[in-house]
Amino acid sequence: MPPQPSTLAVVAGRLRAAATTEPGRLRVIGAVLALLVLAFGAVTAVEINDRAASADDVVKRSQPLSADAAGIYRSLADADAAAASGFLAGPQEPRAVHDQYVKDIEEASRLLVKAATNTDAATASGREITTLNEGLPRYTGLIERARANNRQGLPLGGAYLRYANQTMSGELLPAAERLYAAETGRLGDDQGSARSWPLFALGTGIVALAVLAWAQRRNYRRTNRVFNHGLLAATAATTVLLLWLAVGHTVARSGLAEADSHGQRPMDVLNRARIDSLKARADENLTVVARGAVLTADGKNDKYETDYAAGMKALGGELATAAKLADETGDGEGGKPVAAAAEAVKEWQGRHRTARSTDDAGDYESALEQIIGQENSTGESFKKVDDALRDALAHEQDDFTRAARDGRGALGGLPVGAAILAVLGAVAAIVGVNRRLSEFR
Repeated sequence: MPPQPSTLAVVAGRLRAAATTEPGRLRVIGAVLALLVLAFGAVTAVEINDRAASADDVVKRSQPLSADAAGIYRSLADADAAAASGFLAGPQEPRAVHDQYVKDIEEASRLLVKAATNTDAATASGREITTLNEGLPRYTGLIERARANNRQGLPLGGAYLRYANQTMSGELLPAAERLYAAETGRLGDDQGSARSWPLFALGTGIVALAVLAWAQRRNYRRTNRVFNHGLLAATAATTVLLLWLAVGHTVARSGLAEADSHGQRPMDVLNRARIDSLKARADENLTVVARGAVLTADGKNDKYETDYAAGMKALGGELATAAKLADETGDGEGGKPVAAAAEAVKEWQGRHRTARSTDDAGDYESALEQIIGQENSTGESFKKVDDALRDALAHEQDDFTRAARDGRGALGGLPVGAAILAVLGAVAAIVGVNRRLSEFR
């Protein structure tokens, strides 16, 4: 008994036999057209869903987490500056300064809890959060010891304050900076994923259009009929989907690019500027607390005064960069608070020089008033800088959110639209081919 052919061989034989006749070839063409159009719709839906999810992450997850990380960094730096200011005021710490310190610590703790909830403990961000959670109680404990000794007029309070500052500047702020860098990197990854071109979908759409055009040209050459309504409808549906895909994704890319250049980049610069201003303020206060007791590694200069100068130099460069970014975007409203901050920095530096000269001349009480006093002090200038930078950050945050939401919105409806148009196109292609097949009956 001869061996029986396999089912696959039988099917292949029947397809070859069918392809030798015009009706058979038309059925194959119809099936191929329908599959190509459906494949185009499916690939488009999958790729755009992926990009829409990334765009949604930018708006709802990664950018807020990056902003929270910056908030942790700022709150810790501000707490350190407030603690030093309160210590300088003497045994009776001003209530407003103490409240600001408590507010900063509470805000840092709240943001750390929020960040831990949204972060895997095994990641780089998770490890930095653990470091901060472990180090923050040590820092606050040292500050309380410094306060207790300061209230009793004991010089040991200054040592505790300096040790607390070393804990902040050597452990907590570097960890907060690494956390901010990690979260900002995650934001960049999400933006890159959302903006990447859906090349597979675009390629599939072009192939589907090309095969549809070939099928219509073949139909015209064999029948001299210019239009086949079914194939024409399938071509129209495919063209609409391809244009929607290309234009929609282009608009989305543009919105996300604007969110990055007009929002995230300026925010990154402004966040660093605000943190440098806070660190400089803490160093300025500690210069008076230490009274030259802490020197640089080479033993030649006052460490805190040197750190203050370095921080103010960095602050000036960051404000210049922020002003340049505002000029590039043509955003006059965003540039106003940056200009105000730069002007206040000049005032701050001038008053700092006066205070240092007064202190060097031996008039400690007058120098102290020039640093922490309510009027015409470096503290007043610092507050102007901080307020202006806060306003600038709020403006850039609004710009980022608006542009990112616009970019995300450009992809809305496209996956569902792709599915509908693909089904309509596939049905139209089959109807068009069946219309041609009916001529053979």
